[in-house]
Amino acid sequence: MKSSSITKKIVSGKFKNKVLKLPSKSTTRSSKAIVLESFFNTIQFEIIDATFVELFSGSGSIGLEALSRGAKEIIFMERDHEALKVLKENIAQTDPASCEVYSGDTFVNIQNVIKTLQRRKAKAYFYIDPPFSTREGMEDIYDKTIAMIASLPKECVKLIIIEHMSSLEIPKVIGSFCIKKSKKFGNTTLTYLESE
Repeated sequence: MKSSSITKKIVSGKFKNKVLKLPSKSTTRSSKAIVLESFFNTIQFEIIDATFVELFSGSGSIGLEALSRGAKEIIFMERDHEALKVLKENIAQTDPASCEVYSGDTFVNIQNVIKTLQRRKAKAYFYIDPPFSTREGMEDIYDKTIAMIASLPKECVKLIIIEHMSSLEIPKVIGSFCIKKSKKFGNTTLTYLESE
């Protein structure tokens, strides 16, 4: 019997064509290929030897793509049990020594990630792809996400990227950060924020 599991491949870099498993559609939503391609075209040279934090990681496909393209270390954050299992399996076929996983509520764990970055005196790329607010129980997800971004200390941030519903209006200024640019892909938009 053919396996019904859904997969995607790493597009470029040292782990190119590695097959990543994806959790079920009911627990997470995978970023569209066109969105990923645009994002990595934008920052491909900047992320070499960088620290990359993927919040709401799901399968970890964005962070592992960043790792494949030369990022030095990836921090993953995910709370869903099924997604965590898949994430760890995906990490195992790349470079586990360069990956750290924070399991549990991202909004709580972000403080531990910040402490880790401060201890290492590291600036990171933060890729934030929260569940869309149309999902049950997620109605306030964007309010919480924006409050979390506002709480990030700018000395730990190189760039913040939010993948969000195109219908959502992201404030032009959030805490110490302001919108650098936005790019729309149908129902999904990528918004880039930098410190002022």
